[in-house]
Amino acid sequence: MFVPCGESVPDLAGFTLLMPAVSVGNVGQLAVDLIISTLNMCKIGYFYTDCLVPMVGNNPYATAEENSTELSTNAEVYSLPSKKLVALQLRSIFIKVSMLYLPFYQVNCMIVSSTPFRYLLTPSMQKSVQNKIKSLNWEEMEKSPRIPEISDSEFCVRIPGGGITKTLYDEGCSKEIPVAVLLKFVSEGDNIPDALGLVEYLNEWLQIIKPHSDDPTASALPWKIPSSWRLLFGSGLPPALF
Repeated sequence: MFVPCGESVPDLAGFTLLMPAVSVGNVGQLAVDLIISTLNMCKIGYFYTDCLVPMVGNNPYATAEENSTELSTNAEVYSLPSKKLVALQLRSIFIKVSMLYLPFYQVNCMIVSSTPFRYLLTPSMQKSVQNKIKSLNWEEMEKSPRIPEISDSEFCVRIPGGGITKTLYDEGCSKEIPVAVLLKFVSEGDNIPDALGLVEYLNEWLQIIKPHSDDPTASALPWKIPSSWRLLFGSGLPPALF
């Protein structure tokens, strides 16, 4: 159930929805963090659901002491009407499909030796954006045998360690929902560089933000790191230990 922050449900017709999958390295969530923080998107509501592991915390995008104690939950919705963007930020895993989070690193040599980024489009999405995608020279996610041990087995899309990504993609295909999936092969660790890479990959297409100048040698895009990332690896060792 969606619970709006205001008295009425906002009209999001024609908006582009950005949604991460809780997956290896939490890269999708970190990328959405960067978008929400950089664009200063406004929280418009949250989902009250028993499908996600419950959680609550402080405001991850706090900019001052006054708003640092605001609470955040496991499924919040942020919006930026000027760009017709809405973001659903997930902060915990889906209970019924939590096993999909387990990472299965079955990547063939062709994938390892090329760019780590991939994309998938549902049929209804291909109709509207395939020309734009072709102009970006992106690589589509490769298909692999459904049964690896059988050479003539039917081929299918696999997204190892991708959480609910494959489920969402399959639902989009079967129900004719326009869905684009952006992927990056990663491993657990310091995944901040992966998140920056993924969000800039998305920015090539949607042009969410632009460089400060037209100089091609200028520094990277000005993504704003949210305040919560200061504790991404914990709060450090307590002095009392020493």
